Amino acid sequence: MKLDVINLDGSKAGTLDLDEALFGLEPRVDILHRVVRWQRNNAQAGTHKVKTRSETSYSTKKIYRQKGTGGARHGDRNAPIFRKGGIYKGPTPRSHGHELPKKVRKLGLMHALSAKAKAGELVVIESASSDGKTAALAKQVKNLGWKRALIIDGADVNQDFLQAARNIEGLDILPTMGANVYDILKRDTLVITKAGIEALEARLK
Repeated sequence: MKLDVINLDGSKAGTLDLDEALFGLEPRVDILHRVVRWQRNNAQAGTHKVKTRSETSYSTKKIYRQKGTGGARHGDRNAPIFRKGGIYKGPTPRSHGHELPKKVRKLGLMHALSAKAKAGELVVIESASSDGKTAALAKQVKNLGWKRALIIDGADVNQDFLQAARNIEGLDILPTMGANVYDILKRDTLVITKAGIEALEARLK
């Protein structure tokens, strides 16, 4: 499939042939869902914690005698049945991550790229370069109509461009190796440089 290449000032810079195997697939929601769920679960901290009956601060003295009260048998007030007692089977620190085959992860990225291309939300630019001035870049982004955009560059991101884009709301920049399904789908516009296209094709083939 062919796509127009533009410069940051909006002028045309030619056309580019995109690989159908990467950008021409019919997006599969099930694969995208599996990859996003894997990403978000791995990112979850899992540091939630409650106190069990061995960790609460009440006395361990038996609260009343075992027999003859007509009530239930109890040990101390740390039991979960009492107010401010320990929590029974509550959350403890753990990893929420799970395994996902590399083939599925790779396929998920390809389907995410194809989804953006099919929706008309894919833009290819000649290069991501700037003089480091935020105001100038913000004006270019506004003129291009990018409100929530992700820019994927080649192996390395231009540092001046990164500095200029740092304070622009809704604009994120990633190198090719940082490209992932969640970030791609979360943004309204996916912007890839020509170097980024080449690097993605090399990465996913």
